[in-house]
Amino acid sequence: MPYYRSGGGSAARLVALVTDVVCAIIVVWIVMALLGANRANEVVEWFHDAASWLAGWSVDIFSFDAEWARVVVGYGLAAVVYAVAGHALARALARPRA
Repeated sequence: MPYYRSGGGSAARLVALVTDVVCAIIVVWIVMALLGANRANEVVEWFHDAASWLAGWSVDIFSFDAEWARVVVGYGLAAVVYAVAGHALARALARPRA
């Protein structure tokens, strides 16, 4: 049984949900960028803008010659950090209080 369903309440579930949505937006942008999605498309542009806003702090930490590596590492780092931190917070919120 997932930790956020073990009696932790709605706060843990909400944090886990928001974390998953944030990570999904970033991962969808990574896939779109790797597949060469048309940036003139409004949906693609929305995912790019949202992912850039969410991962703005991590995009230029590492520099690579290949564009695909910059996208995967820059945006992927943000997704991993958000997933670990968000689910750790959800787990902490789900713990029974003494």
